Amino acid sequence: MTVATSIKLDDALKGRVRQLAEARRRSAHWIMREAITQYVEREEQREALRQDTLKAWEEFQATGLHATAEEVDRWLASWGTEHELPAPPYKPLPL
Repeated sequence: MTVATSIKLDDALKGRVRQLAEARRRSAHWIMREAITQYVEREEQREALRQDTLKAWEEFQATGLHATAEEVDRWLASWGTEHELPAPPYKPLPL
């Protein structure tokens, strides 16, 4: 179901949308809907990454398990080579 929604744009932005719509042979409505869709998708991905990061941080705080940047860099550098390394093991922080 589609519901009409209105937004207020200043004249300059409205003109830019209109110019882009003409250049792309689309309606101003299509340009605005596409812009909002792309923004929402990007922000949803950003929020998912933020949530994953918070979860990983909480897990690290609870367990102390980690891999060093050097270990991860060495592992990633081996990808696609004849001598691809296994993922580095997680280990507790040294005391």
